[in-house]
Amino acid sequence: MSTEQPKLQTRKKNPIDFGAIWAAIKKHRKLYYKVLPVAFVVGFVIGFSTPKTYTCRVLLAPEMGGGSSVAGSLASIASSFGVNIGGGGSVNGDAITPSLYPDLMKSVDFKTSLFPVKVKRKADKTAMTYYDYLKNEWKEPWWIDWFGLMSPPKMKDTLVNNFELTGEQARVAGMINQNVVCSIDKKTNLITISVTAQDPHVVAQLADSVKSRLQDFLTEYKTQKARHDLEYAEMLQRQAKKDYEHARQLYVDYMDANNDVALISARQKQMDLENDMQLQYNNYTAVSAQVIAAKAKVQEVTPAFTPLQSATVPLAPSSPKKGRILFVCLFLAAFVITIYALIKEKQIKPLLGLS
Repeated sequence: MSTEQPKLQTRKKNPIDFGAIWAAIKKHRKLYYKVLPVAFVVGFVIGFSTPKTYTCRVLLAPEMGGGSSVAGSLASIASSFGVNIGGGGSVNGDAITPSLYPDLMKSVDFKTSLFPVKVKRKADKTAMTYYDYLKNEWKEPWWIDWFGLMSPPKMKDTLVNNFELTGEQARVAGMINQNVVCSIDKKTNLITISVTAQDPHVVAQLADSVKSRLQDFLTEYKTQKARHDLEYAEMLQRQAKKDYEHARQLYVDYMDANNDVALISARQKQMDLENDMQLQYNNYTAVSAQVIAAKAKVQEVTPAFTPLQSATVPLAPSSPKKGRILFVCLFLAAFVITIYALIKEKQIKPLLGLS
């Protein structure tokens, strides 16, 4: 008994009829003539109504472990006092690495630290704060006001409380988050600070200020514990110096009053005062070495940057890209018309390979 296996039927895809597609597009060519000029006008209006913005970039190279040589030299000075404070090696692993700098610049503390930065446009006679510039001088496209999309009415300024910002302060901080950007090249650890503003002179001033603020902010952040240790060591040094001077004065006064006394009890008292003075002196010397070590540690953890590209006034705006806006508007208009024509002439399914 013979059995015949059923033949598998393969479904052949119909070839795309480009002639029919072109005929459908050609049939609706008048729609292109009507819509594309409108799209061109819309793109033109958008491009020329969007306020110009300028971008300035600063390139920095962090110096890793730049304070080790200084720390080593200070450690050698401390060793002369008989105290070993280490060789001033590399920075501890708890220090903030450059990869965390972008997140640090996004923090509320850093953004609000830029509020009082002074900026001045070329035509201005007096400087203003960056906060006032963003709040009062930043221009939005006309359609934002037209459709009522602006933020709530501006309120009276209050003191900045990082724990609880006002609505206006939070809005300005959000603008700073968009206009001040930090990026890190993971291969080279190069830091790029990009600042955007609507005035070329303001953006150059801001880029330079942000660079300085970042360095100051990181110095404050990374040396906080080291500076606290230094303050504590200096406090101990001042107290040890007072104790030594007090013990020395007691010894001197006793020797002046009992210089010619030959009693054994007097000699014993003299020896006790001398030993106590020497003990206080040794304590003062040890604490002084700790102060030197603390100063070396502060220098060791202080970050340093080498500027590879400084802030300069940009000559041309970075946005809006008028040509790109026109192209996008024309492309979208042509794409929508083409899809409409294919659907109207029932050519969209063959184009997608559907029956």
